[in-house]
Amino acid sequence: MNLNLFAPARLIRLSWVLVLAAVVSGCATLVPTTQTAQQTAPLPPVERLPEITSPSVTTTPAPEPAPAAPVTATAPAAPDAPAVPAISLEKPVELKPHAVVGLQEKIDIWERIRRGFGMPDLDNDLVRNREQWYASRPDYMLRMTERSRPYLFHIVEELERRQMPMELALLPFIESAFNPQAVSSAKAAGMWQFMPATGKFFDLKQNLFRDERRDVLESTRAALDYLQKLHSMFGDWHLALAAYNWGEGSVGRALARNKAKGLPLTYSDLRMPNETRFYVPKLQAIKNIVAQPEAFNTQLPLIQNHPYFKSVAIDRDIDVAMAAKLANVSLEDFKALNPAMNRPVILAAGTPQILLPWDNAQVFESNMQANPERRLSSWTAWQAPRTMRAQEVAKQVGMTTEQLRSVNGIPARMLVKTGSTLLVPRQGKLDNDVTEHLADNGHLLLAPEVVLRKIRVKARPGDTLARLASRHGVSAANLADWNRLKPNASLSKGQSLAIYVPAKASRRAAKSAPRKAKGQRSKAPVKATPRANKTSPKR
Repeated sequence: MNLNLFAPARLIRLSWVLVLAAVVSGCATLVPTTQTAQQTAPLPPVERLPEITSPSVTTTPAPEPAPAAPVTATAPAAPDAPAVPAISLEKPVELKPHAVVGLQEKIDIWERIRRGFGMPDLDNDLVRNREQWYASRPDYMLRMTERSRPYLFHIVEELERRQMPMELALLPFIESAFNPQAVSSAKAAGMWQFMPATGKFFDLKQNLFRDERRDVLESTRAALDYLQKLHSMFGDWHLALAAYNWGEGSVGRALARNKAKGLPLTYSDLRMPNETRFYVPKLQAIKNIVAQPEAFNTQLPLIQNHPYFKSVAIDRDIDVAMAAKLANVSLEDFKALNPAMNRPVILAAGTPQILLPWDNAQVFESNMQANPERRLSSWTAWQAPRTMRAQEVAKQVGMTTEQLRSVNGIPARMLVKTGSTLLVPRQGKLDNDVTEHLADNGHLLLAPEVVLRKIRVKARPGDTLARLASRHGVSAANLADWNRLKPNASLSKGQSLAIYVPAKASRRAAKSAPRKAKGQRSKAPVKATPRANKTSPKR
């Protein structure tokens, strides 16, 4: 048989064998080759999103800078994770709310705020006026922004958690210049400037020992609650801000007037007081400066994007000075983080936590654990069993009168009324931590020591206000005020006038007054505290 006739067929069979071997060999090495490529290949470049108007990333409470905005690249999979198809960078990755992405650049707090701006811009002459005002005061801007350093991260975290626009983190610049101890002439207090009644409505406790309108955590919680409520009422952030400043009722009435006249219902079209008219423009001006500080020749201090303070639990009453000492911080810095304290002691029953700079929190806890029997507080609370003079109280609790008045804010010539709560030294029977009831409800009630009595006298021929007042030992200004007369009013013979005199002097003054008609009853004593010849008793 001629073997050459079968050569092509043999070659064909040999080729199929070689191809089959190659395929089997390739299958054996395919998986490890792919895994190696996944582990060693460089990650795709991070694509910066053009703009993020509603950040949804929440950072963890750790002293390292936290991520602030989602990116479009994916992190490498875990070694035992199944292979996944590559994600296209043409469309941003959608993250769950508050997700944390590992591959992000580290940013400061100002950049994080910029990325969260979400309100429509206001552009008018009032905004430009306020921009010029702030930009022309670089020292003021620097002081104000430096003062915000301990608080901004917490506010930003809360705004992101609630998915609120980041412009609101700048609102304390307008309200109080970020001073948690600020008090307005209208008695609004704290960083967010809560009035007493509004503060109570939003569960901010105000008593003898603390005022939570100044508390960093509680006032921020209440302010954001209030702003959310206003936004739900008006459906517009500019109107919500106007209501925060002017009152929701005032804004509602202004909108009703515009609607009745067929006028627009926007913030800029409302008729409002000047303070409210400039309110949103001020915030817009600060927003513009933060967005582009170089355009306004302004330098913002570097504030890292990580927590400034940490909350530390306390279970025993502790003096403010002692807490600062154990944390190794200055008294000024301690009070800046814990501004709600009205007295030199922190009552654990009412204030179960304090705020400390992050690194000092561990120092405080270590010092507390090192000596658990250490005496932490030198003060406790005492309730007055009856109405007493300050001298009597001081003697009973082992204090000087001056010290009692100073610690408890008792003015001169005032009585301490029954049930009043006073801060006194811990000693003897008074050596216990303050109960929760007193810590939450302690109050001080005062009454004037001098009791005034109202009498009526008649003017003699030729009497003037000054002469009649001198005869009865009072001032002419008070005499005129008590009787609703002008200071230069002339008196007619027999004209009847009311005079308030101390009860002890009333009998002496009555001798010079005409006798009462038969059956006329004398007036009851009136308690009052006349200020130096300027005011009259309350009518």
